[in-house]
Amino acid sequence: MNPFLSASLILSATGVGAGAGEFRLSSRDIADGGTLPQAQVFNGFGCDGDNVSPQLSWSGAPEGTRSFAITVYDPDAPTGSGWWHWTVVNLPADTKELPTGAGSPGGQLPAGAVQGRTDYGQSGYGGAAPPPGDKPHRYQFTVWALKVDSLPLDENASGAMVGFMLNANVLAKASLTAFYGR
Repeated sequence: MNPFLSASLILSATGVGAGAGEFRLSSRDIADGGTLPQAQVFNGFGCDGDNVSPQLSWSGAPEGTRSFAITVYDPDAPTGSGWWHWTVVNLPADTKELPTGAGSPGGQLPAGAVQGRTDYGQSGYGGAAPPPGDKPHRYQFTVWALKVDSLPLDENASGAMVGFMLNANVLAKASLTAFYGR
């Protein structure tokens, strides 16, 4: 078994905090351990993908969940700090799914949701674009169950700031990982 896939499945199964064994993330657009489709690849940086955020759904959030967040992160980017492809915070506690394209221009997120700035320098979903010749990168899609109604962040919040605030307020998280290389 791929060691990256093993780590992803363990994270999905264990999460953080009470009730985390039941918290699950799934997608009709991407397969855990599979190759990221062209629809979720960036259109730029030498890539010609569609740059569309995937459908994501989750279930089994722990008791006390007051909001959710989504992050997409590439730990293999040759930056020394990875690459933030998408952050969405302040998803209401009754949210259980984001449709395909919700984080893309013209997409619809629940009222009050905020997309932070990606490492491409703008808010919204930014698809995969690893350097040519690199091994396939891991794209970690994570849903975070939070103990607060909202985080004091706006569309200029960096991935690092979002990550800091999420880790300070997490009840549980669930992930799936897809791979992409060129």
